[in-house]
Amino acid sequence: MSERNLYELDLAQVRFNRACGGNQGGGDDGSETCVTLGLVEDGVYAMGDSKRPDREPLLFTTEELTTAGIDPARFGLSV
Repeated sequence: MSERNLYELDLAQVRFNRACGGNQGGGDDGSETCVTLGLVEDGVYAMGDSKRPDREPLLFTTEELTTAGIDPARFGLSV
């Protein structure tokens, strides 16, 4: 069985939500490091960095996020 290439998926319509870690004093001034997460399609998420929105997001399956201890609910997303 071959694995599909998640990086071939179209991310143009993905809506990203932020979750911030409470570091560096606040966040609204842009000083806090935040992770962005968006649902690409059922079972696939794109994760980016709010300070580097020009960088291509990393793509993960729900299983990979769960294994890494990342809960999409923290970003206002459901699994």
